[in-house]
Order: sequence, then structure tokens, then C-alpha cells
Amino acid sequence: MSHLLILAAAEGEAENPLIPPIPELVIGLLAFVIVFGFLAKKLLPNINKVLEQRREAIEGGIEKAEAAQTEAQSVLEQYKAQLAEARHEAARLRQEAQEQGATLIAEMRAEGQRQREEIIAAGHSQIAADRKAASSALRQDVGQLATELAGKLVGESLEDHARQSRTIDRFLDGLDESASKAEASR
Repeated sequence: MSHLLILAAAEGEAENPLIPPIPELVIGLLAFVIVFGFLAKKLLPNINKVLEQRREAIEGGIEKAEAAQTEAQSVLEQYKAQLAEARHEAARLRQEAQEQGATLIAEMRAEGQRQREEIIAAGHSQIAADRKAASSALRQDVGQLATELAGKLVGESLEDHARQSRTIDRFLDGLDESASKAEASR
């Protein structure tokens, strides 16, 4: 019986499903090494290549994004500088325009004042000329009337021109003196 037990035990060991037979184990191990070698030689480099390309693309994208952000920041700074310069230039031009406007207004006022003075002076000259002309015309008319009246009073003709002029001048000088005294007393 002991012999039977050993045989049964030997058979039981051979039939253990957890331990494969040695030839199958060798063939399985050999097949695993072949498949692993094939995968290591052919598939693993391709996988590493794709992973490396992805890593480079991601790093390149990050670098590009950083470069773009740096460039955008630079452009923003330039824009702000140009905007500040444009505002400064606009303020300077506005100030110059105000100064030129004030200068132009002052010049126009001075020109207007000068023209006004010229017009007033021309008006005074015209008034003086008109006064002289009126005075001369009045002298002639008054002289002629005075000569006719004096001739009627005196009873003789005062047709002599020299005598007529002297008489008229004396009469008008007397009128001028009385007008001057009347203006001075006002």
C-alpha cells in the first residue's frame, strides 16, 4: 500500500494543474522570449519615437506659447509707449494750437484796432475837409449876401472885388471870434 500511495502521489504530482509540464514550459518560455524580442526590436522603438515626438511637440508648443507671450508683452509695451507718445504729441499740438489761436486773436485785434484808428482818422480828415469846404462855400454865400446887404445899406455898389473880399473877411473873422468865445465859455 505504501507503494500505491507513492504511485498515487507521483501521479497526483504529474497532474497538478499549477505546474505545467517542462517541455511546454520551455516552449512557452522560448515563445515569450521571441515575442518579447520582436516587440523590443520592432514595436518598442516606434512607441519610443512616437512618445518622443509627442514630448517634443508639447515642449515646442510650450516654448512657442512662451515666445508668443513674450512677444505679445513686448508688443503691448511698444503699443503703450506709442500711445503715451501720441497722447503727449496731441497735448503738445493742442497747446501749440491754443497759443497760435491766442496769438492770431491778438494780431486780429491789433489789426482791427489799427483799421479802426485809420477809419477814425480818415473820418476826421473827411470831416475836416467837409468842414473846410462847407466853410468856404458858406463864406462865399455869406460874403455875397453881406455884400448885397451892405450895398443896400450904404447905398453904393460894392462891386469892387478887393473891397468886397476885405469886407467879407472882416465880417467872417468877427463871426469866428464870437463863435470861439461862445465855445470857450461852455
